[in-house]
Amino acid sequence: MKRLLPVLLLSLGSGSLLAQDSDTDKAGSAIGALIGGTCGCIVCLVVFAIWIALAVWVYKDAKSRGMDNAMLLTIVTVITGVLGLIIYLLMRPKGNLVLCPHCQKKRVEGSAKCPHCGQP
Repeated sequence: MKRLLPVLLLSLGSGSLLAQDSDTDKAGSAIGALIGGTCGCIVCLVVFAIWIALAVWVYKDAKSRGMDNAMLLTIVTVITGVLGLIIYLLMRPKGNLVLCPHCQKKRVEGSAKCPHCGQP
């Protein structure tokens, strides 16, 4: 992996240099633009996927902890990203999640009743 990174950076750098070339080498320019554009799209897709996964995790964790405002916290996380995650982590109920013996869904250990089935 350590040897692959310099090769990857070198190929991306050369593609970028080709994209900045003047009109003398239009094929090289097109290849450089294609490489740069593809990498940019892949990075954007990865960031978008992480953002969505973060929102899904916040929603599921808030529901498991019995928070009534799980959807609001999810919307805040979608809008603000990492800042919303920090806000959620500061305000969520502390404690370990355990399986409810009645419905087999996760709930906070020591809670009076399960937020999913209502059983003690």
